Amino acid sequence: MVEYGNAVDQGSKAAGQGSGGGGGSTDVGAGAMSFVSDTVGQVAALPPEMLLLLAVVILAGLFVLKRAF
Repeated sequence: MVEYGNAVDQGSKAAGQGSGGGGGSTDVGAGAMSFVSDTVGQVAALPPEMLLLLAVVILAGLFVLKRAF
C-alpha cells in the first residue's frame, strides 16, 4: 500500500513497533441490528421461486427437529 502513503505505518507494524488498530469500543447492538437488516434485505431481494424453496426447506427442517425430539 505504498501508493497510498501507508509505507511507514505498514513497515512499523511489520517490525512490531506499531499498534494494530483503533482503540474504540465495539457496539454489539449496532452490529446485531446491521446483521438483521442485511439479512432481511437479502431475503427480500430473492426471487419468488427461491423464497418458496427457502420456506419448504425451513418447514422440512422444523419437521425433522420435531421428530428428533
